[in-house]
Amino acid sequence: MFNGHIDVVDVAGMVHAPWDSTVRDGRIYGRGSSDMKAGVAAMCAAAARAADEKPSHEIIVTAVADEEFASLGTRALIAQGTRAKAAIVTEPTGLAIMPAHRGFVWADVVTHGRAAHGSRWDIGVDAIRHAGLVLAELDRFDSEELPKRKHPLLGRPSIHASLIEGGAGMSTYPDKCTLRLERRTIPGESPDQVQQEIEGICQRAGRGRTDFRADVAITLAQEPSDVLIDAPIVRALAGVLRDANEQVRIEGMSAWTDAALLNGAGIPAICFGPGDMSLAHSDEEWVAVDEIERATRVLTRLALTWSGEPRD
Repeated sequence: MFNGHIDVVDVAGMVHAPWDSTVRDGRIYGRGSSDMKAGVAAMCAAAARAADEKPSHEIIVTAVADEEFASLGTRALIAQGTRAKAAIVTEPTGLAIMPAHRGFVWADVVTHGRAAHGSRWDIGVDAIRHAGLVLAELDRFDSEELPKRKHPLLGRPSIHASLIEGGAGMSTYPDKCTLRLERRTIPGESPDQVQQEIEGICQRAGRGRTDFRADVAITLAQEPSDVLIDAPIVRALAGVLRDANEQVRIEGMSAWTDAALLNGAGIPAICFGPGDMSLAHSDEEWVAVDEIERATRVLTRLALTWSGEPRD
């Protein structure tokens, strides 16, 4: 299976025309050029070229929607029973093989106070200040605890505060404050574990304070993805790269992709494609034209030679 998403993010703040596909100095500029229209183009062209040579097995091309939000496209494919012996998700990897990527968990932490006139320190409870205690403990957890965990390709997990909202007016003690957190996970970590960690952070933040109360709710979670570096699909792709005189690099991907859903459905899925993930969602997005063609040649050869067996 070749899998790639055809949705893109917004274009606010872009420094060049987002939809013109301008070609300049060997690069195609435009929103989605790197993430991941170039990968979709390469996989479609590769499938067409391979099909012309009548391979002995089926090549499934899945161009899906909604990966940038809830991955409804790939979820629907899996739900309808689409399966393969392996998958290449053609996200921008700069032609590196990326068998693993992080997952993420979004969580809301609501600290509760007591509304009162700003002059009534004796009865008011400041929910925003209590959120600050949570943030201080969050900082300690991210700087001292999470660095102790490692994945060979992905490194350490992380957590950060994304949004904060609270208060009703300058002269009123806020009765509620909402922190929205994102926890990036590595293989072996689960949403339940993350919820327990955040609840522990809140408990430590409120230690010794009888007026402290905080609730934690997970709002969205996507699992990390992990394929062994000696899995058949990794070894097969590495062999094709060597045959094409391309450098073989096996690295971890920081961003989440639909590979996690495919792996969860029993389809070993790795990322490989043209483009640079650091340009994704940015104000300037481009992809090198020659990298698209190089990716296409590699994917064509892989589609023709893939047998599902390890390659020495």
